[in-house]
Amino acid sequence: MNKLAAALLLFVACHTAAASEYVSVADPAILYDANSLKAKKLFVATRYLPLKKIVELEGWLKARDSSGAVFWIEKRNVSDKRYVVVTAATASVRSTWDNNSPVVFTAPRQLGLEWLGNVGAGWVKVRHRDGESGYLKSSEVWGE
Repeated sequence: MNKLAAALLLFVACHTAAASEYVSVADPAILYDANSLKAKKLFVATRYLPLKKIVELEGWLKARDSSGAVFWIEKRNVSDKRYVVVTAATASVRSTWDNNSPVVFTAPRQLGLEWLGNVGAGWVKVRHRDGESGYLKSSEVWGE
């Protein structure tokens, strides 16, 4: 493989890896249909909304939300602090990553929870903004 092809392959691999990163909305922010303040305003995103990066340009981020909607947001309005959003009707946050462990709290659909990490076997550790933390099934959230 020549050097140019190898460099191109490395660039694509790095770009793809970066594109799969998650971020969250730091404060309520306007979402646009293009990367310009003059573009059509689609809606206002709430704080903690998890987003999956698609493309990152100077000052702008093209992202996807849990519904699959794609839009642009100013980079200054996102944070690297990760959150997940509950996609199940309700999700039981448990004290350990076991279906039989006690329920710490129940999370309704669309609740944003701070992502503390994947713990394996299909579970994620999360923290509620009130401070309670626990584990829930990764199939019940988006953004992990």
